[in-house]
Amino acid sequence: MRHEDRKAVVAAYKERKVAAGIYLVRCLATDQSWAGQAPDLSTIQNRVWFTLRHGSHRQRSLQAAWTAHGESAFAFEEIERLDEKALEAGRERVMKARLAHWCAELEAEAV
Repeated sequence: MRHEDRKAVVAAYKERKVAAGIYLVRCLATDQSWAGQAPDLSTIQNRVWFTLRHGSHRQRSLQAAWTAHGESAFAFEEIERLDEKALEAGRERVMKARLAHWCAELEAEAV
């Protein structure tokens, strides 16, 4: 890749719109689910799957289910996208409240 092309790709990446929100990881074999919050929903599945594949996910029950049933038994779902206007009232507070809501609604463990 030429230097100019690389600079253009990096600039486009930095300027992209990032959507924060809530996601769900579901084990299809056991019907267990785990909900989490992410500042960038477009990249979180990669991060979660990477840690699970390497046996280093911090949520022990999720890691145990992944180890027992394998990657093919898991599904990733984007539950809610939070727009910037909703996050103006305090990003951390809003994200924490929405995560608690979805954990209760879906009977999911928080990640």
